[in-house]
Amino acid sequence: MAPLPDPVLTSTRNPRIKAAVALRDRRARDEAGITLIDGPRELARALAGGAEVVDVFVHESPLDDEAAAAVRLARDRGAAVTVVTGGVLDRLAYGDRSDGVVAAVRIPDLSLEPVLAGLPPDPLIVVLEGVEKPGNLGAVLRSADGAGADAVIVADPRTDPYNPNAIRASLGTVFAVPVAAASSAEVRGSLVTAGVRLVAARVGADQPYTTVDLRGAIALVLGSEVGGLSEAWTGDDISAVSLPMHGVGDSLNVSITAAVLLYEARRQRGGATG
Repeated sequence: MAPLPDPVLTSTRNPRIKAAVALRDRRARDEAGITLIDGPRELARALAGGAEVVDVFVHESPLDDEAAAAVRLARDRGAAVTVVTGGVLDRLAYGDRSDGVVAAVRIPDLSLEPVLAGLPPDPLIVVLEGVEKPGNLGAVLRSADGAGADAVIVADPRTDPYNPNAIRASLGTVFAVPVAAASSAEVRGSLVTAGVRLVAARVGADQPYTTVDLRGAIALVLGSEVGGLSEAWTGDDISAVSLPMHGVGDSLNVSITAAVLLYEARRQRGGATG
């Protein structure tokens, strides 16, 4: 790629750096409509998904081919590229794990209607209610992408889907899977109206997940790590299923449960990834 701009930005007190660091806080992200992406792979997947990259902050040391390609594409699409010292990049990055590139990206639309309108026939959907940990949300998104799910809908969100830690945990796949967020009541009503069957994962449910037909238009509904699913997901029109537990624990982590259910659904659908 062409030489990066000069001089190297060295101060964490620079207004642009301070504004980017503020995006660690959800309120700042919500107000600005911008989030942070940490890593060239995640940046490349955001660009591939059509996200608008505003700023890219790049370590002053030479970039590897993957990072250079992502930065070049972001710059070609109008992003400002700034070279920074390691200390500045560490201030921007999440934890001690920077890969030399941190970017500020506009948060994609999370409206429910466009996601539902774009679903194919017989979609496979994941609904996550009240999930609190960004890492779990990101892990579910990664599994949804791997299993070929058609959408992930966050109901009554307690963490934003584009939290930088969720983006990192998803390996950037949050930009590859259609994502929406809305209240549980709105999500349930919209899915039922669209003719999507609801299958809820509940601890102690009588029906094992392997005995339920997961073909056709299906939404797999999973609850938070602490409280499980709310009463919004009860009723005769919802199939409650469980994963048999043979040890002392009564449940799996929500991201593991999601992966098991997704791949069972994929197996029943013939293993196709589309």
